[in-house]
Amino acid sequence: MKEEKEFFQIKLNFKSLLDTYVEKLELETSNFKRLYLSSLIQFVEKNEALYTEVPIDKISHYESDIDTVLTDLFPTALTLNEIKAATVPFSDQIFNLTTRFKNIIREAGDDFKFDVMESFSQDKYRMACGAILKIFYGRFVNFSKPLQVSIRNASGALRTYRITYNADFVRISLNHEKYRLSETQIAQLLREHDNMELWKEYFPPQAYSFEGFGIISLTDVTIDNAISELKTIFLNGKSMGDTQNDKVESIFRTMFGIEDLRAGFTSFNHYDKSFETLMYGDVVSYLLGQSHEKNCENALCRGAYKNLINDFTPLVISDVEEYLNTVQNTFLAENLMNNGIKSATFYPVHENDRLLGILELVSGKEYELNNFNVSLLDAVAPYLKAVLLNSEREYENSINAIIQTECTSIHDSVKWKFENEARRILKSRSDGGSAQFEDLKFEDVYPLYGQIDIVGSSDTRNKMIKDDLLSQLEEVEDIFAFAKAQQPLPLYAQLEYRVHKYVKELRKKELDANTERKIIKFLAEEIHPVFNHFKQINQEIKQQIETYESFLDPNENVKHSRRIDYDKSVQIMNDAVAGVLDKRQVEAQRIYPHFFERFKTDGVEHNIYVGNSITTANDFNPVYLYNLRLWQLQVLVELENKFYELQKELPVKIEAASMILAFENTLTIRYRIDEKRFDVDGSYNARYEVVKKRIDKALIKGTNERITQRGKIAIVYASKDMEREYLRYIDFLKHNNLIEDKVEKLELEDVQGVAGLKALRVSVLYNFSDSQTTLTYNDLIKELQF
Repeated sequence: MKEEKEFFQIKLNFKSLLDTYVEKLELETSNFKRLYLSSLIQFVEKNEALYTEVPIDKISHYESDIDTVLTDLFPTALTLNEIKAATVPFSDQIFNLTTRFKNIIREAGDDFKFDVMESFSQDKYRMACGAILKIFYGRFVNFSKPLQVSIRNASGALRTYRITYNADFVRISLNHEKYRLSETQIAQLLREHDNMELWKEYFPPQAYSFEGFGIISLTDVTIDNAISELKTIFLNGKSMGDTQNDKVESIFRTMFGIEDLRAGFTSFNHYDKSFETLMYGDVVSYLLGQSHEKNCENALCRGAYKNLINDFTPLVISDVEEYLNTVQNTFLAENLMNNGIKSATFYPVHENDRLLGILELVSGKEYELNNFNVSLLDAVAPYLKAVLLNSEREYENSINAIIQTECTSIHDSVKWKFENEARRILKSRSDGGSAQFEDLKFEDVYPLYGQIDIVGSSDTRNKMIKDDLLSQLEEVEDIFAFAKAQQPLPLYAQLEYRVHKYVKELRKKELDANTERKIIKFLAEEIHPVFNHFKQINQEIKQQIETYESFLDPNENVKHSRRIDYDKSVQIMNDAVAGVLDKRQVEAQRIYPHFFERFKTDGVEHNIYVGNSITTANDFNPVYLYNLRLWQLQVLVELENKFYELQKELPVKIEAASMILAFENTLTIRYRIDEKRFDVDGSYNARYEVVKKRIDKALIKGTNERITQRGKIAIVYASKDMEREYLRYIDFLKHNNLIEDKVEKLELEDVQGVAGLKALRVSVLYNFSDSQTTLTYNDLIKELQF
């Protein structure tokens, strides 16, 4: 074929496998295994073609010999389970198929052709070039693509298989030095990866030879693909139309291999324990038939009720006619019979102890759906649960609580306005209209923003990761030292040396992402495989390694002790601080109802909006605003105290800096339906949001010092009036021995184009509940032994 002539020289042999057997024989200590390997080696050496070249057009002549040589890679015990075959390198010509693979090909019929490589010959050429670049020039260029093949089974159902290619036994040779590429040529190839003429010029067919054999393995991913397709269908957020129903049914037909399978849904109303179709108005319910709603006890017999409602176990009816003759409550069976259904599965989808709905699969043939294939639904149940939860939320939003329709949790202070909007929508819909939830505006409100932020959280978290890696590497060093004492092999010393290099590198500099990746890859690919070998040959080393492994994350095989300690410290602190803030918020609402929200990140921040438009009382007075500003400052002092009071209980010591943004003017906030959150409204008001997001990183004018500092509260403002107001509050806090006497008055560098910002900064006095004395921040740090 022309395409083959234009490809590199291919030679099929098993020399690389022979070399592997020889290497294994040299290291093997078991007499039985040595005898086995020796026999294999002698067998190959007696059959010259096996280690020189097997003519590709005469593979069948060597079938028995190849089967013997590949026995180690194709165990007979697995031939009915694995879907595997040997292959000529970069070719669709496969041989030595496992029994299961042969059965799959046979069931596909005479018309089926396994031509995965042929379907993308250009990609095959570049994959070969990529292998050459890696082997000869140390450049990793990945041209490979995920390979899948769809094959029909005996019943005509389409099964999808993922193909993986093992090229461990393929060797590449450069046929002449004149074809060796220069660095300039390689750079040009990498720049022009789509220029096939250039690639074929630099990689002519006669330049390189491939010899050996490959191994392909197939994995049935039909169910995985089905789940992925279901996800695609439902993530669009729309109601399922007829076309999508067809898609869903097609997916389930593929999964079950049942050509006439149909799918339906019935939702469950847990308030009155009834089945209904309201949530899925355009989806068939085979359980309800022509009914739109039915009490569960009236729809099901006692046994079916127990299965679906009480035990959350599937109801499988393999023979509907027989089922009809055995139950007293015939509502379900008659609905099925009237629809020509002969077998059915009703699969309950639940969230904890709450039934969400019933997935229905039905067929016009007896026993097609049965107690054996019902387990296929277990693989998709988690996603089905997510689908039902989402649909349930949509239902509750649109019918039961339009307040929550397009919104997340609504604060009590503004709930009244959402209720009014919900009433408007309900009235419109009852009149046949199609009103939509609109953005809600709250005008002329005063904003109060504050935060207590963990200082240097990113740097600290990075240090914890570094400490974990250092600790893990040092433990690896100890294990190799012990191993060398037991068996002083050069490889152990070489690996120990590389480990020590990484230890020295980490001690000298900060950890970066590239170094972290390199170390984790080194541990996973080079250290841990050796440890697995250690555990097989020495009991003492095994115990030491198992102790080492007990401290590793089971998913990543990396130590996370210090990082977990830090994250735990942050979580404990955030929860404690947020708890105090929530408790004080209840008191603050008594001052005057206001909107409040808080967020936990690396610290806790909060927003307050107060004004006439927030409440229905319409009696707002500035005195309430002044009270809330003073309350906010007092609470931040309390939060600072709580923050440091808990330090001794934390696995990792952390520090905090607090800040208030004092904004003098009113602004308008809007609840944005599409984003499900409150935000400031209008370009002028947006200045407040910009400052709020950047202010904690603002610098004092003429310095590199941030306005937020450990042990201090910064109050950022713009006008002289705000300065005078907060100085009064500060004086009151000094009088109550909550802050130090010194007050810093500072000017700030511009923040995102906003100029003229100033700040007052005060130092907190710490007075813990178990102490009669107050401490400055510096005294506190000494006391806590940071």
